[in-house]
Amino acid sequence: MLNDLLIRLRSLLRRKTVESELDEELRFHFDQQVEKLEQSGMPPEEARRQTRLILGGTEQVKEECREARGVRFFETMAQDVWHATRTLGKSPGFAAVAIVTLALGIGVNTALFSIVNQVLLRPLPFAEPERLVSLWERNVIGDSDYNVVSGGIFGDWQEQATSFEQMAAIGEDSANLSGDGGALPESIGTRQCSFNLFSMLGVQPAAGRFFSEEDDRPGAGGTTVLTYGLWKRRYAGDPGIVSQTVLLDGKPYAVIGVLPAWFDYPDTRVQLWLPVRHEVSSADMHSRSNHRFFVTARLKRGVTVSQARAEVDGIQRRIHKQFPDTLLGKGANVLRLSDNLVRDVKPSLYALMGAVVFLLLIACLNVASLFVARATARSKEIAIRAALGGSRWRIVQAQLAESFALTFAGGALGTLLAWASVGWLVAFRANLPHADSVRVDGFALAFTISITVFCALFAGLLPAAGTRTELLKPLNEASRSVTGAPGRTRLRRVLLTAEVALTVVLLVGSGLMLKSFAALRSVNLGCTTSNVQTMSLSLPDAKYEQPSERAEFFEELLRHVRAVPGVRAASVVTTVPGAGHYMDNTFRIEGGPAPRPGQFLDAVVRGADPDYFTNMNVGLLRGRIFTDQDRHENSNAMVISESMAKRFFPDSDPLGRDVVIDWDGAPRFEIVGIVRDVLSDLDRPVEPTMYFPMNSGRFGYGTLVVRSAMDVTSLALPIQKEIAQIDPELAISDVLTMEEVIGKSTTAARFDAFLVLLFAVMALVLAAVGLYGLLSYLVTQRTNEIGIRLALGAQRADVMGILFLDGLRPTAPGLVLGLLLGGACAELIRSLLFGVQPLDAIIFATVAVVVLLSAGVACLYPAWRAAHVDPVTALKYE
Repeated sequence: MLNDLLIRLRSLLRRKTVESELDEELRFHFDQQVEKLEQSGMPPEEARRQTRLILGGTEQVKEECREARGVRFFETMAQDVWHATRTLGKSPGFAAVAIVTLALGIGVNTALFSIVNQVLLRPLPFAEPERLVSLWERNVIGDSDYNVVSGGIFGDWQEQATSFEQMAAIGEDSANLSGDGGALPESIGTRQCSFNLFSMLGVQPAAGRFFSEEDDRPGAGGTTVLTYGLWKRRYAGDPGIVSQTVLLDGKPYAVIGVLPAWFDYPDTRVQLWLPVRHEVSSADMHSRSNHRFFVTARLKRGVTVSQARAEVDGIQRRIHKQFPDTLLGKGANVLRLSDNLVRDVKPSLYALMGAVVFLLLIACLNVASLFVARATARSKEIAIRAALGGSRWRIVQAQLAESFALTFAGGALGTLLAWASVGWLVAFRANLPHADSVRVDGFALAFTISITVFCALFAGLLPAAGTRTELLKPLNEASRSVTGAPGRTRLRRVLLTAEVALTVVLLVGSGLMLKSFAALRSVNLGCTTSNVQTMSLSLPDAKYEQPSERAEFFEELLRHVRAVPGVRAASVVTTVPGAGHYMDNTFRIEGGPAPRPGQFLDAVVRGADPDYFTNMNVGLLRGRIFTDQDRHENSNAMVISESMAKRFFPDSDPLGRDVVIDWDGAPRFEIVGIVRDVLSDLDRPVEPTMYFPMNSGRFGYGTLVVRSAMDVTSLALPIQKEIAQIDPELAISDVLTMEEVIGKSTTAARFDAFLVLLFAVMALVLAAVGLYGLLSYLVTQRTNEIGIRLALGAQRADVMGILFLDGLRPTAPGLVLGLLLGGACAELIRSLLFGVQPLDAIIFATVAVVVLLSAGVACLYPAWRAAHVDPVTALKYE
């Protein structure tokens, strides 16, 4: 077998040499036979003639030898490709339309597949990633299956669970990084983790070492591990940074290691890691009610996710029964780590992948329709090929050669399009997991080749499959009758009906997602958003340890900022509306009914200075807001939101009531005012909210909110300079206008809506071009018939109407089928919609009108051109 393979490869790659050797071999056999006959007494000329009769025709023998090599198919295919290239070169318009159409379909599929492959399909780059899982508490408050874990519960799981080899806790935080020889301070995202996290994941440091058990304990010296990105960006990849000291929130930390370049767990926002037990107090690490950790674990060999989930859920249920009055989950959940990382983006990415597959099918249908028309125009040529001895397969092979030549050109152009666009797509949605590693790689190229071959076969075989007439039949008919080709006309109509149906599905999906995005952006936050600048800061504990120091800083900050020319109003709040939930706390109402066992009262916690409510136009409904008397450490004044008053005081007046919170200092607070609701998240209902005086010093972080009559963005730099005068080591982050805050929270919805709309518009254009091409083709077919009708007295308007309706014929069934499929697909994307029902009557009606109008415009000119043809010219048309 190996010898046969080598012979075939040699015959294919060194054809001239093999042919020369064949000539020599045949000449040798010929001479041997002649010599043998001459030795028997036959004259030389007769011997040569008899040898020719015995050995047969030389060319025939050569053909038999070539067939025996098994490479004839490749030789004929090469001939067909060369002929197809020359033929397509004579039809540049047809070739250009087909190549561009396929390039669009293949390019967007390759780009989206590159993202889906890296984010959803590719295994995590850790050792035995199938054994890595994420653990969550379940039903802490409400019915969420994914609540963060308390330190005490993490310890209980470590002690009692037997399904895991190792378990690590991960905390989320941020810090001010400084102490770099004069470099500016910056606010960076940090994570705290158990010392065994990196060894459990199977990660090796790029430089230095990782945490040890000695580092991960209270009282140890501060240590930190840098991400590769921070190491290259801030320290220029200097290996000498290892063992040096940096300042985090004013505290010294020794850099002990650097993570490898590919490590972006859990996302690219993380810049630096710290040991969790060194950073988090012992009380928090043992508390079962303070939920703040993500938990990652490695399963033992042979243990399934379902088994681990059942065990941990059972442990959690027992703990809940043992401590019914403690705020902890009623159960637990276990999820593969790979699934957990993409849990929020998987539905939208699969929806986008479905959209681009539809677009690819539309492109294939369009190109197949072009090939059907081309096959009809070349029916006589094909018949002549058949008459000269060409088999049906040989003719189909020639058609496939044209299809492959076009689709591979489209695939090459589509790959360039994907390579150019994938970076832009990732930048548009930078919060995707593994976003930094998304690129058009070998897997994406293999996918591109696969869909290119599919497109070639689909577009090349359909015209052959749709040919029901005999190959030689066109030679027996007059040219005027040949142009009818009703079989191929019906096939083109079927293809365009399918194309219209798929286009309608994409339009329905894009309409729903666009309306959902518009509904999300039009949500009223409950406060002023126009011309408002925000910037966040966090005070380091090492420098602002006492509440009085924190209160003094915020008061001085507001004095400096309000003195900046152009500033109309300035205030501070811990978290601005639309920026997320961030912090909540349980409480009880003094003198109120005790909640049932296992039930808790919970509300969002916000700190705000007295001017915040006026500055952001958060209206006061009743009572008062904070005053100067509330600006001290032990202030017990509290303002609540309207929704909190309605939910927790439905039958009584909340003003003057006391609320007890498990805090140090002043656990009892008096409700002094009620303000209007604001939204923490655009896509979630309003949450009951408790406001506390910012200047009491209870909060060490906040967001500065500035309003101005001028362009407020021009004040960002002067304000940062004022902050630097107060504390040069304090880093500022998230310098955003309120419009940008809203835009940041709607990035995913904007990304999905924009892309699906783009694909739908592309599909609509392709469908319109297909309808235009079909009617132009029908007009060409029926030119002679039109001439006869006009010569016999038919009105041009009647002829135009007949042809116009003939062109619209594929649209009606395609529209009906597309609306039915669109309804089914709309239900599949229900989870991606906000404020819109999947079966939105306005969207479906609008799509129907748009498709009918587009089809009408596409058919209008060919119908008009047919109605205005010269009858004499039409009667002479062949």
